[in-house]
Amino acid sequence: MPHAQSNISKRSIRRLSGVIRLLPALIIYLVCALSATAQSDMMLTQNWAVPTLYNPAATGSTDYVRIRAGAKLQWLGITNAPKSFFGVADSPLKIGSKRIGLGVNLSQESLGLFSNLLANVQASYKFRLFKGTFSVGLQGGYYNSRFRATDIYIPDEDDYHQSSDTSLPTQDLSGNAFDFSAGIHYQHKYFSVGVAGLHLLNPVVKMNVQGTEASDSHEYETELKRSLYLTADGNIPLKNTLFSLQPSILAATDFSKFTAQATMRATYNKFITFGAGYRWQEAVYAMIGAEFKNFFVGYAYDYPLSAIGKASSGSHELILGYQLKLDFSGKNKNKHRSIRIM
Repeated sequence: MPHAQSNISKRSIRRLSGVIRLLPALIIYLVCALSATAQSDMMLTQNWAVPTLYNPAATGSTDYVRIRAGAKLQWLGITNAPKSFFGVADSPLKIGSKRIGLGVNLSQESLGLFSNLLANVQASYKFRLFKGTFSVGLQGGYYNSRFRATDIYIPDEDDYHQSSDTSLPTQDLSGNAFDFSAGIHYQHKYFSVGVAGLHLLNPVVKMNVQGTEASDSHEYETELKRSLYLTADGNIPLKNTLFSLQPSILAATDFSKFTAQATMRATYNKFITFGAGYRWQEAVYAMIGAEFKNFFVGYAYDYPLSAIGKASSGSHELILGYQLKLDFSGKNKNKHRSIRIM
């Protein structure tokens, strides 16, 4: 047995050494490449509930097929305020002694006259390391951006813009691009941490008049900014109680703009969870959620701290989910009734 344990330890060290050798190259690439001007992705208050939305390496991190979807209505009371809709699904898959994670996600966000759609497929490779699981994940997807130029409104008394400005499009525009992301993730019984580079190709979308390929519309462009994400979550049981604490943080940057949020949640009897948090220079928020059998529901309210609070009553976020336990023991203990009998 000592010899076997020594071999396992040596394999883990070799794997870790290989990952460490790759990290400097990944970090250098991200630092040199990130030259964005604005954050591109939706920032969910309950980001801990949909980790695969921010890191493809988080796919298959449980023994469940997880499906979650939701919406965020931001800055209610402001015309054309951001609205986000999203859905994620992921599952572990065991092939021989190897374990991988598979996933898909879909997000759609409206910001003013822009509407952006992103659809991704994900895969991750996992191995045991220091009483936890280390994952490396990749993600590829389709990005579509639309601009409603026909809804542009310029008041007659505007001294800075003219309705006859030739730089403004007069017809609705649309464009597509391929997107690619990568990440690493470590999962332990009491904590998890992950780093991901999203939109690594920094896709630039050439906007054409919808339904055409007219070259004269190629002067209009938009881009999906490269971004670096750090996530960390904890799970701390409170001795002699049915409560546990789940602190979490999410930090994101495109090296032009930085955002971060910290959350503290408490869960009672693995059933109901509630908490509060702070988003850097933007908002404070509160949340409540519940898990019953295989179902999940979560709600969060954001109160803005910036000048936006003078025009908005806040933001609302809702997430619904379902999960199904998978059996990797080799013997399926889950009984299924025939639909003919039911």
